Amino acid sequence: MTRIVHLSDLHFGRTSPALLEPLLEQTNMAAPDLCVISGDFTQRARNWQFAEARAFIDRIKAPVLAVPGNHDTPLDNLWVRFLRPWSRYRRHIAADLEPMFENDRMKVVGVNTVNRWAHQSGRMSSHTINRVCEAFRDAGDRARVVVLHHPLEHLEGTDKRLMRGAAKALKKLAGCGADVVLCGHIHTTHVGPFTTAPGLLFVQAGTGLSNRLRNQENSFNVLDIARHEIMVRAISAGDDARFRETASARFHRQDHGWSQG
Repeated sequence: MTRIVHLSDLHFGRTSPALLEPLLEQTNMAAPDLCVISGDFTQRARNWQFAEARAFIDRIKAPVLAVPGNHDTPLDNLWVRFLRPWSRYRRHIAADLEPMFENDRMKVVGVNTVNRWAHQSGRMSSHTINRVCEAFRDAGDRARVVVLHHPLEHLEGTDKRLMRGAAKALKKLAGCGADVVLCGHIHTTHVGPFTTAPGLLFVQAGTGLSNRLRNQENSFNVLDIARHEIMVRAISAGDDARFRETASARFHRQDHGWSQG
């Protein structure tokens, strides 16, 4: 199996400072093959916030695959937002908005779902979906992982709008052999098969550092992945700013999709 640490929604500019060192320590102690960060590095996409995020990334000992979130395009400068929305992200985080990572056990494809014309809701075009599926054509028996910021399905009670193209994306990704989708945006941990695509595992991370909590503790996920088996552990921080495992689930691929147990 291969290991991924899945962080999301760090929101530098609105963090709980006491969590920074414990989060870095736990991330590095997990000794992942890859650290995935699924967007919202900053609160307002300001250069100093990106600089703090960059300093955080530089202390992660594993390779890092990152995609942007909706908070990573500036709201305080409309000229930059609409004409050069990724200039600050590219300067500090990564030039590639849709990176890929592969080793002998997995292939991971990043997707930029941010819609610069809408602050909250994202989008996933047919071109993007086809690019992901094309990337998986030579994956063979390796696990196939998709990373994006906006979820492809919303949990009950979520008041955010589902991104454009989500239903089509779920159908096509399941059809071309994707195994798991990692996302964030909602600041809520969730693990389970998609209801309309049970062959795809839906893994949503909470926020590792932000004080913008939504009835959950700060948290991140650790995944141990093989093509037909995935173990997911949720690691959460209590009032003492210490991260501990608070939940775990093991899934096996069956003919009808992912089955827990």
